[in-house]
Order: sequence, then C-alpha cells, then structure tokens
Amino acid sequence: MKFWTMLCAIIVSTMLMQHPANAGDTVGVRQLSAASTERGIDLDVTVWYPAQPGGETVSLGDSNLFVGTSAMRDAPITDAKFPLILLSHGAGLAGNPQAMSWIATPLARQGFVVAAPTHPGNTGKNRSAAETMKLWLRPADLTATLTAVEKEAFFRDHLEQGKVGALGLSMGGNTALAIAGARVDPKLLAAYCDTDLLNASLCEWVRQSGVDLHAMDLQPAGRDNRDGRIRFAMAIDPAPTDIFDVKSFAGISIPVDIVNLGRPGKIPATADASGIAKAMSKASYATVEDASHYSMFAECKPGAPGIIASEQIGDPVCDDGEGRSRSEIHAQLIDMAAAAFTRALKTDP
Repeated sequence: MKFWTMLCAIIVSTMLMQHPANAGDTVGVRQLSAASTERGIDLDVTVWYPAQPGGETVSLGDSNLFVGTSAMRDAPITDAKFPLILLSHGAGLAGNPQAMSWIATPLARQGFVVAAPTHPGNTGKNRSAAETMKLWLRPADLTATLTAVEKEAFFRDHLEQGKVGALGLSMGGNTALAIAGARVDPKLLAAYCDTDLLNASLCEWVRQSGVDLHAMDLQPAGRDNRDGRIRFAMAIDPAPTDIFDVKSFAGISIPVDIVNLGRPGKIPATADASGIAKAMSKASYATVEDASHYSMFAECKPGAPGIIASEQIGDPVCDDGEGRSRSEIHAQLIDMAAAAFTRALKTDP
C-alpha cells in the first residue's frame, strides 16, 4: 500500500480563508518564527492555544481536497497556564502544520498550547527529496520551536514549567520518537530506498529527484537528538520505523505512547511500531484497526475522490479502513491524544 503522496500531479496549497469573527470560538492561532541554527533559517511555526473571544476566524488546512478547521487568528490568550505540545507533521500532502489542524485545534480546546514548525523541504513548491530524507533535522526543528515559544512574550507567562510533550504523525511520528531518544542507524537510512519493498511511493520520488542516499552525508544521522525538556512523546503511525538503531530504544527514559492505524498484520512494515514499542521500558502500544495511514489526513471534501482520479495522484488519500467514517476515527484519535497528554502533563507525578 502506498501512503506517501510525493508524486502527486498537483500540489494542494493550504489556505487561510477569512470569515467574520465568531465570539463562540475558543481556540486561537498565531504565527511566529523560530531561529534554526541547524538549517540557517527561521522556521515558520503555527501555534494553537486556548483563547478569549476576539481575533479573526480562519480555516486552516482548507484546500480543494480537504476540509479546513476553524480557529481565531491572533485572539487574546486565556489568562491561565497550559502544558505545551510540540507537533510534528508528516511529508507530502500532510506536510505542513495546517494539515494537522484537525487534531491541534481540539487539543488546544482541551487546555494545551500546541506548536508546530514547518519542516523545510517536506511539501509545497519548495519540496526536496534530499531535505525530506534528512530525518535528523526534524527533531532539531522541534527543539528550536520549543526555545522560541518559551521566549515569545505572548506565550511565556502562559506555559506550565516542565510540562512539555511531543506529538508526531507519520514522518512526524519518527520525529517524536527521535526527540525522545531514538537514534537513526545511518546504514539503514542509506539502504532504505535500495528496493521498493519498504516505501515504494517515497522511494520512487527520491530516485526521480536524483537523490542517492548512499552518496549523502549521513554522518550526523546517528546522533542523539533527545531534548531533556520533553517529558512525554506520542507517535501516530510513525514512519519510517525501520531505520532506527534498535539499541537506542532501551535508552529512552520518558513515557512513549505509540498508535498504529490498521489491523495487525496489515500495517505496512515501515510504519509497524509494535516491535519497537516492546523495546522501550515505558512505552504503550495500541492500534485503530478500522483506520488506515490516510486517516491522519483531514476529512475529504465531496469532490476530492474525483480530483484524485483525474489528477492521477496515485494514493487513495480519502480511503480509511472498513466501517467508520474519517470523522469518527479522528474523534477517537483526538480522545486518545487528549487522554495521553492529560495523563502525562496535567497529572502531578
């Protein structure tokens, strides 16, 4: 099953669609920049937060394929202190923070500040196979984001000290595991696209882009990217999971929750995290059996399947498992994430 949409014939742009403000909205959204020494640029960061009435209603993640999620741009923040969740997006069509609004907004509504950097090169007009495969830079993006949010005047007096977690979906799940202490094995990463057995869609794009993973400088890939400020990590359908140094899992000291989307035995090998969960001393593992990897995308618009067919996108991004709708699967994933981060960050040890 393909689950990377790197070779789509169209690039679906994420838009902020303006609407009249609605006083009933309780989630604010704000943009800030995070200086990245690693990348030599400032990262664009989207932050969702519990808000007071005000600001301007926007729909984040809205496109010709996907339904957006509403929030209040630049609304006043609620006068309280909140735990912080660092959110890492995937690649391809889900390769931007706004695409994760369906889970970020309800988490903010439940009392969290959620901050997501745009990982450069992962989607859009500037997408780059080489940058996408530099997996070790992604946790560094989260570290830069955490530092920036802690210093930002708008947020710094509204963050609970020592209450920081990481949440990642797809390649973002790989990032969440990395910032918890999992280390990439450079040899496994170099060989990842030697065949199409692990990730045909992604690796075809890598090859068509002229990228030879064996020729890349992968020396920094095996470094330890953990950030000691992170107290809990959650990974939803992390991928790739099969490029980690298995010995590094034993060194992860914080609690980790891992969720796979799909029925055991049917989950693509590169996303199957059942084995690595067993190698961590404080990991829990669950599956959502009637979901698919595509279930982490926003809800599709009625005309999306026709666009997918006409544009030969290749991956069935509107297909889930069997039975429930995507909105029902999303509701379960939101509940799982809210419960996990409440337990980890809102409960006194």
